[in-house]
Amino acid sequence: MRVTLADPSALIPDFGRTHRDQSALYPYRPAEWQPVHTVYVPADRFGAATTREWGDSALELFRRHLPEAGLAAILGTTPGLYPAAGGDLFEDVHERVAAKLAREPVEDLRIDFEDGYGTRPGEEDGHARAAAEAIAAMHAAGTLPRRWGLRVKSFADGDPVRAVRTLDGFLTGVTERAGHLPGGFVVTFPKVLMRGYLDQFADCLGALEDGLGLVAGTLRFEIQVEAPQTVLLLDAGLVSSLRGRLAAAHFGVFDYTASCGLPPHEQRLDHPACDHARHVMQTVFAGTGVELSDGSLAASPASDDGRDVRDLWRRHAELVGHSLTHGFYQGWDMHPSHLVSRYAAVYAFHLSRYGEYARRVRAWEERRDAGEGVMDEPATVRTMAAALRRADLALGTGPADRPA
Repeated sequence: MRVTLADPSALIPDFGRTHRDQSALYPYRPAEWQPVHTVYVPADRFGAATTREWGDSALELFRRHLPEAGLAAILGTTPGLYPAAGGDLFEDVHERVAAKLAREPVEDLRIDFEDGYGTRPGEEDGHARAAAEAIAAMHAAGTLPRRWGLRVKSFADGDPVRAVRTLDGFLTGVTERAGHLPGGFVVTFPKVLMRGYLDQFADCLGALEDGLGLVAGTLRFEIQVEAPQTVLLLDAGLVSSLRGRLAAAHFGVFDYTASCGLPPHEQRLDHPACDHARHVMQTVFAGTGVELSDGSLAASPASDDGRDVRDLWRRHAELVGHSLTHGFYQGWDMHPSHLVSRYAAVYAFHLSRYGEYARRVRAWEERRDAGEGVMDEPATVRTMAAALRRADLALGTGPADRPA
């Protein structure tokens, strides 16, 4: 064919560098396993049996207060969220939740030395040492969750030395007792109000790696997005500037809504102000490989009465559904009862669309019409394939897949 430009490549001499920059900022990665939740336990209440105790408590509540027929009332409060809802779906979900609570109740554990722990200047060293002993014991027993770690105090509170000392003592204790750092470790870095705190914390992690003899890049952290100031400093360049240490961004609903000046009764996960912050997080970190997690429901059953327990499950499942529909596939669980509604909502979400997505992806691959008036774009097909992969990982993985 005839063309006007003799050598287009001469007009874009920097293309190679720009494309390499793109690949570094936005590396393609297929969907990988991500925990559906993070369980937070204050350090003074944590021990080697904690995750099993949470599972036993959740399973007891489940068996006592949630027969299979009750799932419709728990999950059916959001119209259209589970399009294939019915007897077969609820039977499947009920069986899966029971098996999960018995087998692996906690996928991601965070030992909390920040808000859930408070200020205990004379006790924190002892609790860090005890937490390290418990983690080493869990590792030896094969009960350590696939993802685990701790939340340190915030640099914004003015005492970074306390935060680093606790992390140092904890990691030193774990590696000495276990003989190495078990896989799946991550540290949560809260209340990031200044960009400089991130670089300072990353430098501390590098120094700890050198001191503990760990491979460079082993220690990664997740930031908490829990203030408007944090939203303003987010950008995709954080991933490269922090040398790959940024693993995830977790939304903190209560600090965030308080910082925005919302009244107490509006400090909830599904408030539009929270939707805005989460959408900024999605926009900034899309394609970077940084995981996203939603926040929590700060409530437990008002009593042991079945009605109170089911009311709590209904509200929690509603919030989990809100997160899922906004593309946040992980959240925080703060009480054993939350495990029931978390797994029920997640499993129902994935299962209710699995057959439809599989059929449409298969039709696309076979170059045929999907039917029912559907005209899928390539981006939609890729998204459905990723959703199927995510569902397979959420529904089918177990303790055997735990890293060494």
